[in-house]
Amino acid sequence: MKMKKILLIALVLFTTTKLFAQEPLKIGDKAPLFSLKDNNGKLIDLKSVLKGHKSVVLFFYRGQWCPFCNKHIKNLQDSLQVLTAKGAYVIGISPETAAGIDKTIAKTKASFSIISDRNYNIMKAYKVSYVMEPGLAERYKKGGLDVAMANGQTDYVLPVPATYIIDKAGKIKFVFFDKDYKKRPSVSVLDANL
Repeated sequence: MKMKKILLIALVLFTTTKLFAQEPLKIGDKAPLFSLKDNNGKLIDLKSVLKGHKSVVLFFYRGQWCPFCNKHIKNLQDSLQVLTAKGAYVIGISPETAAGIDKTIAKTKASFSIISDRNYNIMKAYKVSYVMEPGLAERYKKGGLDVAMANGQTDYVLPVPATYIIDKAGKIKFVFFDKDYKKRPSVSVLDANL
């Protein structure tokens, strides 16, 4: 029993160390452009969205199976009028399948755009993607969640739950990036940075 506990602690430390090495985009960086369809089939072209809005709140979440992600999305939805009143357009990005996004929407009542980043291109461009360590992926599987299957893939890629606010000029003006998947920026913090 003691050996299992030591191995588990070592695994957590190793996984945390891998995430520590990641560096997000910085305030003042040019936001990478993208163009993909959202959950409603609407083409979301970042350049076009910025032309019609003062800013974009772009956040990355792990999947409908993540209670911390769902809570954050619900908070964003509950305060969506606060954000949109300041000219913000909210976009969620996840590696999960369209079916998973539908479950997210059912759980959170999200009415903003959510994009399935199936090839991880947006996650990579914003420097939030990471590959789960095999031991961690196996622990998730034993707990009933196959992340690769949830993403419709054969690999185990997730985003750090990060949030970027992008201004009208396409520059990043706010970054929230925390390796601890339990942490998200509050709506009041986002509102203060719009």
